[in-house]
Amino acid sequence: MASQETRTMTSTPIRGTAESVESPSPSTRAWTTRLVVVGIVLTALNLRPAITSLGALLEEVRDGLGMSGGVAGVLTSVPPLCFAVFGVMAPRLARRFGPGAVVCAGMVAITAGLAIRPYAGNTAGFLAATALALMGIAVSNVLMPVIVKRWFPDRVGSMTGLYSMALALGTSAAAAVTVPMTDALGGSWQSGLAAWAGLAAAAVVPWIALVRVRGADSESGAAGRRTEPGVGADGRRSESGAGAAGRRPSGGTGTPARQESDGLRITRSRTAWALAVFFGLQATAAYITMGWMAQIFRDAGVAAGTAGLLLAVTMVMGVPLAFVIPRLATRLPHQGPIVVALGACGLAGYAGLYFAPASGAWAWALLLGVSNCAFPLALTMVGMRARTGAGVAKLSAFAQSTGYLLSIPGPLLVGVLYQHSGGWGLPLALMAGLMIPQIAVGILAGRNRTVEEEAARRPHA
Repeated sequence: MASQETRTMTSTPIRGTAESVESPSPSTRAWTTRLVVVGIVLTALNLRPAITSLGALLEEVRDGLGMSGGVAGVLTSVPPLCFAVFGVMAPRLARRFGPGAVVCAGMVAITAGLAIRPYAGNTAGFLAATALALMGIAVSNVLMPVIVKRWFPDRVGSMTGLYSMALALGTSAAAAVTVPMTDALGGSWQSGLAAWAGLAAAAVVPWIALVRVRGADSESGAAGRRTEPGVGADGRRSESGAGAAGRRPSGGTGTPARQESDGLRITRSRTAWALAVFFGLQATAAYITMGWMAQIFRDAGVAAGTAGLLLAVTMVMGVPLAFVIPRLATRLPHQGPIVVALGACGLAGYAGLYFAPASGAWAWALLLGVSNCAFPLALTMVGMRARTGAGVAKLSAFAQSTGYLLSIPGPLLVGVLYQHSGGWGLPLALMAGLMIPQIAVGILAGRNRTVEEEAARRPHA
């Protein structure tokens, strides 16, 4: 009975079909699982270089395309706008084509966008090619938690940590390497930005192989290692089941769980809204940091190469912490203490940028790097706040699309405040002020409950 429910929860295709899929052989299953891990890591490496490589060369791009500070603010707001608009499409595309095929197409879009945008010739073309790349990032952002939940249901924390760590590595590498790579390629900012298309092209390969494997995109990858819900293969409580034991739907089949997720009104869940606002506020901070922090240091007298390196330090903090924080989060009944600790680091970092941006630059970069690890925490809570794969898909799409929509004004407002005030005092005050509600809603989102549980308690709300 329990194994039937787990099978429904982890291996029911998102496509929405009811056909049974014959289990592959153990060797095929192991090979496919390894290929999924490679695909997840390569995809995660490509989810931020389109943004942080631009942040490192923003001044050169502005000069080359004749952008004002306000237009540059619009440019830094394009990522959350695209994530909000295109991210909401991801679950529907996944049901139609399968999540692996959609992620594969997303990697192709990133490759094309990064290759085209430096040579578009004008601001409008640059923005359009950037939007193409960000469209691929948006659908992949939403589907990564879904793929992790389906293929590794008993290792949500560790696998979320793995791809969050790879994401942070790609983010920091783009910030650190773009300026010296541009110099090595002759000093052309076009070449420095276009070079990142090669990394995106590499990520296409494993997904092409996966979608060609019969049943790979509709199989959970967990066949042969299905366990009691909430319990790992070694008999210990699994990470994905933390706090969820005893809340599985009753019955001898998985049909109730499937129906519950399919009919889930995600907008009626307070936890979903809290998670969406938390996601939006941390995204606001992250994209302001990625788009403007290097410029803050440069305006304080820091050399361009050093400013890019400081941004890289901020991003690279996510490499170890993105692996540690999700694992810690899945072992706590309430993630509020982590939210508070990360928020305190952010407040300290903003205060330092205001009072001593150059003399304490390395300390502020480290503190803001710790604060930006609210992102892997948010991804982990997406996996923890829903019980089923379908529930995770809906929650991930809602939290990310709504959150990114909420984050759009932040980078734009920072650009406007910077241009009209002539300094960074007002923008930094805005960043610090937004950290307070981020802590508050993060505490609410970290409570030990699921969106399905809330829907069951308030069926007519």
